[in-house]
Amino acid sequence: MEVMIEKLDNLGRGITYINGKICFVENALPNEKVDIEIQKEKSKYYEARVIQIIEESPFRIEEECPYSSICGGCHLNHMCFNDENKFKTRKVKEIIKKYAEVSPDLVKNIVYNDRNYYRNKIVLHGYDQKLGLYKKETNEIIPIKECLIVNQKINEIIPILNKENKDIKEVIIKTSNDNSSIMIQIEGEVNSIEELKNITDVLIINGKLLTNDYKIKTTIGNKEYYQEMDSFFQINNTLTKELYNEIEMNLKDKNYNKVLDLYCGTGTIGIYIKHLVGEVIGIDNNSSSIKSAIVNKELNQLENIEFICDKVENRINQFQNIDLVIVDPPRAGLDLKTKEYLKKIAPKKIIYVSCDPITLARDIKDLKDIYNIEYIKPFNMFPRTYHCESIAILEKK
Repeated sequence: MEVMIEKLDNLGRGITYINGKICFVENALPNEKVDIEIQKEKSKYYEARVIQIIEESPFRIEEECPYSSICGGCHLNHMCFNDENKFKTRKVKEIIKKYAEVSPDLVKNIVYNDRNYYRNKIVLHGYDQKLGLYKKETNEIIPIKECLIVNQKINEIIPILNKENKDIKEVIIKTSNDNSSIMIQIEGEVNSIEELKNITDVLIINGKLLTNDYKIKTTIGNKEYYQEMDSFFQINNTLTKELYNEIEMNLKDKNYNKVLDLYCGTGTIGIYIKHLVGEVIGIDNNSSSIKSAIVNKELNQLENIEFICDKVENRINQFQNIDLVIVDPPRAGLDLKTKEYLKKIAPKKIIYVSCDPITLARDIKDLKDIYNIEYIKPFNMFPRTYHCESIAILEKK
């Protein structure tokens, strides 16, 4: 069936219409004429795949990754990087207008850096001495030699793991932002533990620590941080500094005395901006992250910064006289109790770091009765995928 693609949806899929019903087409770009095959039919929509491109978009590029059409991890490999950034900016604007009822003019230009080699973490799966990524929507292993979106240090490790793979079920590789330190966690069996110990700073196999240290040190700007295998850390090793600088810029000359850092992870944001504020209180329910946050506080020789291990909704009602709240929630966004108490606490400013523009828009809508939205700035922290990070600056009316 030949169709013309009109635009992209929020997941980067092409949109066309068949007999008045919307159809989502993977690997298709606007203004392309394509021959498609319907894969799913629902009451309100179709899902289809491209069989042949008849008229190609000028923004389509040849895919550099040999696994891109198989693993499904990168949704926009076929789109040129400039158009990817335009797509993400347009996506945030449309979502903010639709779900938050906020002017899209408040969305600034997207911040971006490298399209390749930006991730400091990868998870590989193994079966029958094959180690790689899952084939899209299956548990079939696609063996890989390298991945274009992880940093080169990780790509150097992958062939070694393939060589030492006796029966690896899963492996997580993480590096510091400057690629100087490596940590590996393996479930399964390897040929030579000593070989792997020679190339890593932290090695954990089947839950057992086999190296002297359990953490690595990394940097963001002029701040140093320790991270453990289980602690959350931003995966983009180039743009995280730009993201944090945007937060820092909003604090200069403001004299915020008391700051809440919600969903604080390993304390990276609170520590990064501590020199500009008085007291910082960070909250996160991940015990490993809070353990790292306390160590990071000591590493940076900071006082008047406290970290609490608990769910944000369990503690949010305990605070008052807060000048600034920074939130960096998971993809689900803020829960109702947290939003209600944020309005009761009523800080002068809320800085909302979001990895999902739809939940960001929903939460902004719930807060905008007492907050003005100063601006929203997208960050392309996840090139080649449809995901987009954003910062929203909310000022109390």
